[in-house]
Amino acid sequence: VQLQASGGGLVQAGGSLRLSCAGSGPTVSKLAMGWFRQAPGKEREFVAAVIWSGKNTYYADSVRGRFTISRDNANNTVYLQMNSLKPEDTAVYYCTAAMTISIMKGSSYWGQGTQVTVSS
Repeated sequence: VQLQASGGGLVQAGGSLRLSCAGSGPTVSKLAMGWFRQAPGKEREFVAAVIWSGKNTYYADSVRGRFTISRDNANNTVYLQMNSLKPEDTAVYYCTAAMTISIMKGSSYWGQGTQVTVSS
């Protein structure tokens, strides 16, 4: 499985960005997919995840109500729509895939990361 993330950039507080993560490999559509982020000097933290069917989604408390995760299994792509962005959302965002969400943090499958910078 290979993952390619894109869509990061610089945005003002209150703005929006949409991240994309394209997966390749025969099993991608059957894996849970998600996003983590890592700010300078901080540990990588969970942001959002979606199960293989797209029916169930999970969010960190800090982004619930502002971010929306979705997936398009026909194109093996997961999206993260980020609205009402705050300066504290500034981080490198990584997409990941795993058999279940509970083991996602230890997954071997990670995208290369995309920088999101929110200016105040």
